[in-house]
Amino acid sequence: MPAIAWLPWSAVSFARARTERKPVLLSIAPTWCRNSVEMDRSSFADPDVVARVGLRYVPIRVDADRRPDICERYSLGGWPTTAFLTPDGGLLGGGTYVEHERLADVLERVADAFHKGGHATVADTTPRARAARPAGLTAEQLLEQIDGCYDPEHGGFGGAPKFPHVAPVHLALARYRRQQSATHRDMAIRTLDAIGWGPLHDDRDGGFFRYSRGGDWTSPEQEKLLDVNAALLDLYLDAFETLELSRYAERAEDVLRYVQTWLADPVDGGWAGSQRADPGYYSSPPRDAGVADPLAPPIDRTLYTSWNAAMASAALNAGRVFGDAGLSEFAIRSLERIVQLSYEPGAGMAHYHDGAPQVRGLLGDQIGMADAQLDAFEATGNVTYRMFAEELVLHALRTLWDEPDGGFFDRAADPESDVGLMRDRLKPFAANCAAARLLCRAARLCGREALAGTADRALAAVRHDAADAGPLAAELVLALTAMAE
Repeated sequence: MPAIAWLPWSAVSFARARTERKPVLLSIAPTWCRNSVEMDRSSFADPDVVARVGLRYVPIRVDADRRPDICERYSLGGWPTTAFLTPDGGLLGGGTYVEHERLADVLERVADAFHKGGHATVADTTPRARAARPAGLTAEQLLEQIDGCYDPEHGGFGGAPKFPHVAPVHLALARYRRQQSATHRDMAIRTLDAIGWGPLHDDRDGGFFRYSRGGDWTSPEQEKLLDVNAALLDLYLDAFETLELSRYAERAEDVLRYVQTWLADPVDGGWAGSQRADPGYYSSPPRDAGVADPLAPPIDRTLYTSWNAAMASAALNAGRVFGDAGLSEFAIRSLERIVQLSYEPGAGMAHYHDGAPQVRGLLGDQIGMADAQLDAFEATGNVTYRMFAEELVLHALRTLWDEPDGGFFDRAADPESDVGLMRDRLKPFAANCAAARLLCRAARLCGREALAGTADRALAAVRHDAADAGPLAAELVLALTAMAE
């Protein structure tokens, strides 16, 4: 059966589109997304669609997990994203899932409109000096905004679709620790119980699904991602230590069982990235509890740097809380494996490894690994980890820091990828908050006091974005708190 000959995102692919005077069909889809798999099986397998794409388009496929920088700029509201671009990367239009009955017609109409309108190009996206931005919300306003996003009926922060945001819960626990706030204790407990003993939890194999379509946590999307489970493991450990409620320790142990049974590489270390959704599987009883079922949905075994760093940090924390030396050793071994596979001196960490390191220069990988290395240093006392964390911090400052205006860009310049919207220099809100926390920590542990001032500039560069961040404004409050300590 003929298939679409997908090309990678590259300057070469776009050069072909310009040479052939064709628009680009861009498909962005993660491996774990059920709708993306279904679109491949139906819409993109339709012979009429395949023929029209081959005749009138240059087709480019992007894995959403492997290229989060492209997704940040071209995602059109969900997975899969089906976008139409000019040969210079300008966005013509698009959407998400397109049924096969409609896709052939859409392809024809977009191609006709493109040729009728001429060879369009994107506007110049060369960075320019920004006008002065407002300072942003006050600390009191930030706290009011976050509390205002709390759902007192169902727990959690925000409405449908409902994501298990961990930052506002960590903040609620911190406010209870500092102020003995009964209100924030109740917020945390209500949320932790709703997530941990509701539809988002997988009662079959353990661990957590990615999010729920319903504001009451119903109708979960049943893909399971390493970063989501790492974040929730760390949250339940924080809750157990803060609230001293044993059920949260038990839920943390449940997450560990899932991750270690299904995602961990027990021989070499490290964790796979994700497990695909399959409602039929997750509604069936387990064949053998605690053992990976061969009939389970497929797992993407790619080793993602930032996700492995987060999981290693959570595992080190769990090893400390539970007195599990074997778990701590596995976390250290996993960190060392990821560094061995994906680090290049002078070039920092690659984003993932699947036989060879791929895609370098992403902010999240540098700060995530540096933070995990500091966790390893504090767990072992081995100064090698502290030195490597310092190297990654300095690398991020050399390659991603905006010296005139402050803040970190999400990616380094790359001639191979800098097409269309990829020329835009973005400063991600949450990642800059995380970077500021890391800089404060590195200033203390590495003896580089000047990094604290850099942390202040990183937060100043994105503080104005907190007003649009909803409950994730908690990331800024946590960073400001770290700076004050």
